[in-house]
Amino acid sequence: MKFRTFKIGGVHPEENKITRDIPTVKAELPKQAVFPLSQHIGAPAKPVVKRGDKVKVGTLIAEAGGFVSAPVYSSVSGTVAKIDTAVDASGYRKPCIIINVEGDEWEESIDRSDKLETLAGHPELTPEEIVNRVKIAGVTGMGGAGFPTFIKLCPPPTAKAECVIINAVECEPYITADFRLMMEHPDEILVGLDLLMKAAKVDKGYIGIEANKPEAIELLTEKTKDNPNVTVVPLAQKYPQGGEKQLVDAVINRQVPAPPAIPVNVGAIVQNVGTAFAVYQAVMKHKPLFERYTTVTGKSVSKPGNFLVRMGTPFKQLIDSCGGLPEGDNKVLSGGPMMGKAVATLDVPVVKGTNSITILTGKDAYRSRVQPCIRCGKCVDACPMGLEPYLLATLSSFKQYDRLESEDVTSCISCGSCQFTCPSHRPILDNILQGKGVVMGMIKARAAKAKAEAAAKKEAAEKEKTAEK
Repeated sequence: MKFRTFKIGGVHPEENKITRDIPTVKAELPKQAVFPLSQHIGAPAKPVVKRGDKVKVGTLIAEAGGFVSAPVYSSVSGTVAKIDTAVDASGYRKPCIIINVEGDEWEESIDRSDKLETLAGHPELTPEEIVNRVKIAGVTGMGGAGFPTFIKLCPPPTAKAECVIINAVECEPYITADFRLMMEHPDEILVGLDLLMKAAKVDKGYIGIEANKPEAIELLTEKTKDNPNVTVVPLAQKYPQGGEKQLVDAVINRQVPAPPAIPVNVGAIVQNVGTAFAVYQAVMKHKPLFERYTTVTGKSVSKPGNFLVRMGTPFKQLIDSCGGLPEGDNKVLSGGPMMGKAVATLDVPVVKGTNSITILTGKDAYRSRVQPCIRCGKCVDACPMGLEPYLLATLSSFKQYDRLESEDVTSCISCGSCQFTCPSHRPILDNILQGKGVVMGMIKARAAKAKAEAAAKKEAAEKEKTAEK
């Protein structure tokens, strides 16, 4: 079997897929659920409930706060306790809705049957109707980024989609939620791909799966053998194979230019495998996005596992169901060890992008002592974007933001390959991200200024015309 991969950089961290063969189980309901209003890229959602309101599973509790936004639905039934703030995975307090759980009553509009629905049985599903249902259901990217899915399905006029690529790579160490989803719900995922293809008005779909998941490659290849429009693409085991641009390179041999270019600029719409499943449920089962597959794992966790978790469930509850925190020093990550964020409290709730809770213990929980750079160039070799990480980190440290922008810091995908491979244990990515944030702010400020100036010119021109009349 031939395995494809991306052309530039990459590393090979220890995979530690401890939970790959552990079937998914339903997590217990929380006693109180916390729903942050920012579970996606874009404007926060706006509450449509108030204290004392009764809600069911699947009740809309916050509407989209703008075009780039997504609604939030209750994953539990009960009473709205308050609209407040709570600490999320970022470590900051953010606006949220808190619901006291009472029973498990679902909205009647949700189809809870196991019957598989297919496109052939639903001729009423036009591309526009599919996109609308996905939008209404609050589906976002399930790989962690959280970009509203409906926007990807409506590319700008300057770009034309030619294919949909399902990202089933799951290249982060430890995480196995997507693998278990593929093994347990392959048919629903494939219908989800059909829906995404129809919504995007394309007739070609790909499913990229990394080589360390041979069972998933075999299963989905068998299920698509009679479908000429869908191809399962086995991919070499290399991090960050699941990065959008790396996946496009590996699957269709096209290179996505630097930002603001996105995959659809070279003809590809990329969606996570969990997103395909959520699209199936949203369109075919009228089920909003309020639960997801999540891995809870770590070398010292006594009972690691994969869970179907309702949004709003606190990390502590899931960790306790796996035997609790191990003895000694621990670092709890939202996500995997390469791109995950260390959380400040176990009260952090599961949200749409929580694909894993990873617990590092002992020496894995600590960073090694930083040494001087030895100019080895390993970070350059490892960068999958062809950047010079040591230079970007240095420019950021010295606050040379104009040059940092000119050196394409916005192309950094925050994969951490540079920091992982550095023999001197330098905080390369940390420094880059600090500078990248400033540069992104500069770019947004310039765009806002240009927009304001254009509006002022237009207003002045209109006033001049009025005066002439």
